[in-house]
Amino acid sequence: MALKIQPLSDRVVVEPQAAETKTASGLYIPDSAKEKPQQGKVVAVGKGKKDHDMTVKVGDTVLYGKYSGSELKLEGNDYLIMREEDILAIV
Repeated sequence: MALKIQPLSDRVVVEPQAAETKTASGLYIPDSAKEKPQQGKVVAVGKGKKDHDMTVKVGDTVLYGKYSGSELKLEGNDYLIMREEDILAIV
């Protein structure tokens, strides 16, 4: 998927995964009780800083903090734009 956005510096655009709709035991979770997703797929990556190359690349599945990044709505989809340092791990 090609986005019409190019993050600057060490920023990354992440498409969050959908929140779980049911528990492991089969109970459905109402919208008011759903947790904010903390996992997503990288869809765009900046060029990095002069002294720091980017570790993540487009297509990586990453874990990030619950309140990391700024929400962005683009072409009808929800995204998060955050600094690479806000990403906790590549899955």
